[in-house]
Amino acid sequence: MANRVAMEEDITESVALLAAAVASSPMTPKTVVVKEDESHHPYAFHVSGPRNVASPNWRDLINSSWKDPNYKRTVMACFIQAAYLLELDRQENRNEQNALAPKWWIPFKYKLSQTLIDQRDGSIFGAVLEWDRAAAMSDLVVIRPSGAPKAVLALRGTILKSHTMRRDIEDDLRFLAWESLKGSVRFNVALEALQSVAKRYGSSNVCVVGHSLGAGFALQVGKALAKEGLFVDAHLFNPPSISLAMSLRNIGEKAGFAWKRLMSMLPPRTEAMIPNVNEGEVSSPAGGNVVSGFRNWVPSFYRQDQKSSVDLRKWVPHLYVNDSDYICCHYTDQDGVTEKREVNSSNKENNSPVVNAAAKLFVMSKGKQKFQEAHGLEQWWSDNLELQSAIHSSKLISQQLKSLYSIK
Repeated sequence: MANRVAMEEDITESVALLAAAVASSPMTPKTVVVKEDESHHPYAFHVSGPRNVASPNWRDLINSSWKDPNYKRTVMACFIQAAYLLELDRQENRNEQNALAPKWWIPFKYKLSQTLIDQRDGSIFGAVLEWDRAAAMSDLVVIRPSGAPKAVLALRGTILKSHTMRRDIEDDLRFLAWESLKGSVRFNVALEALQSVAKRYGSSNVCVVGHSLGAGFALQVGKALAKEGLFVDAHLFNPPSISLAMSLRNIGEKAGFAWKRLMSMLPPRTEAMIPNVNEGEVSSPAGGNVVSGFRNWVPSFYRQDQKSSVDLRKWVPHLYVNDSDYICCHYTDQDGVTEKREVNSSNKENNSPVVNAAAKLFVMSKGKQKFQEAHGLEQWWSDNLELQSAIHSSKLISQQLKSLYSIK
């Protein structure tokens, strides 16, 4: 009788184990869905991330991968993707076990130290990532490889989803209208975060990166920090280059140039318009300055003083643009730079130095592309990427950075 009871218990236990095994089997539809969601999500690092980028190891102590510009560009783009995914993880209620974002910084031995939150809607628009010494030590990387920043501020661009779309587009329109993002709450949050890590680790050990709208924020907070004498490394992917402010400023510059040419062609009179020796511009008989008058009409578009501060030329951001992307392609436009230099060189009475802002511009040219491909972030970590690079001083770069070279 006792044997029979023991046999029944064994059978019952075996049936229970079999049922548990069946429940956890890949044949179970529910299990397949969970596995598919975690392992084959289109934004999973091993699905859409870079293919030929190795994690730091002891060899980096001898020959650091961070000294390779392609490696650095790839990692910076991955950090921005992590900033995007932090917000998507929040929206889709992922937890630490199935979150997508950490997989985009962990392979490079970094850790999340701060998330930047827009208090208007609670969305995450950026993150501060710091070198993870403990994780590096586990792989025998006893010191930080040369060229690897101690901290990176990564700023995402626009996400067209209901949770954050309103505030993202609001800042897009802010830039479109005024070519400035200083009125946004995100600007102040990002600037404070960048100032904090720059003062903690030293500006030479800090990097700011961004894509699209995030690149616009990164450029402007980096510029604000440069005015304080703190020069951080900056990598900007598909930065916005179109704004109404830029268009009006271009109109003003062309109108002023045309007015000067017209006045130079007219015969002199006793009360003719005379040159203003101090300003190097044309004055009216009533004593008014025509060009300055236009500038006073739109003062926010003109922030230049010809007194240069050579020390501020140290800040040279890295810009990555695709010439098929209409949002950022104007950074490659050199029209007007030569004309502006000619105007200044012909103005003999203006002895102020001409200062041209510069950036390291990397241009991708693949012929005609769809907008989503040309503006996408993933192109910057793709294999066999061919870029044209040079220290560039285009008209738009000069306009964006010229306030660095003025003393106010």
